Amino acid sequence: MVCLITGSSRGLGKAVALAFGKRGHKVVVHFKDKQKEAEAVAAQIKEAMALKADVRRFDEVKILIEEVVKHWGGIDVLVNNAGITKEALLIKTSEKDFNEVLDTNLKGAFNFIRAVAPFMIEQKSGHIINISSFAGLKGKTGLSAYSASKAGLIGLTMSAARELCEYNIKVNAVLPGYMLTDMGIESNEKVKELALRDSLLKNFSDLDNVAEFVCYLAGTSGISGQVFNLDGRII
Repeated sequence: MVCLITGSSRGLGKAVALAFGKRGHKVVVHFKDKQKEAEAVAAQIKEAMALKADVRRFDEVKILIEEVVKHWGGIDVLVNNAGITKEALLIKTSEKDFNEVLDTNLKGAFNFIRAVAPFMIEQKSGHIINISSFAGLKGKTGLSAYSASKAGLIGLTMSAARELCEYNIKVNAVLPGYMLTDMGIESNEKVKELALRDSLLKNFSDLDNVAEFVCYLAGTSGISGQVFNLDGRII
């Protein structure tokens, strides 16, 4: 399979890219700014390429998709992982910060789905996996923009699953749980404490476990329009 993972120069995206690579799949390591890190990830995979695009710009995304298709003939799996957050109470969140989070987390996924869908429709197969969040279902204090973007991503998943099912294209969402990636570590201590408190198992989500699940899900058939919570917190 040809697998494209957005935002895969570090964190969960990196773990997912390496997990696909370990299984012998061709991997596209996407980045926006961190070229050296992305190339380092690609170097650990037998067949991989590191490609740059700003997920907020459809023209750049379209060029990236076309380059992959030209090089490998198609794209079988798209994992929309790229995301950012801006922590602030709603009344202190600027319009600029709100737009930046929505444009990256939600519009970015829309851009990639819109660009890859015609090729998946033509090959009559594909699997799109959107990395959403527990915050998209429950909301989080200080994360209004992030929560809104991740809630929107779940809605986008459901609509895309309905529209693309007739072409044998599956679309699902995964909620990884709270992980100690760069984003998780940078969050304030109160957020971490609450995540642990609400977890039945009193632990954070394991990066490699999430990556393994994403790889497993990508290889399934007959599953679409679903939201998978990989967390010890009850929805």
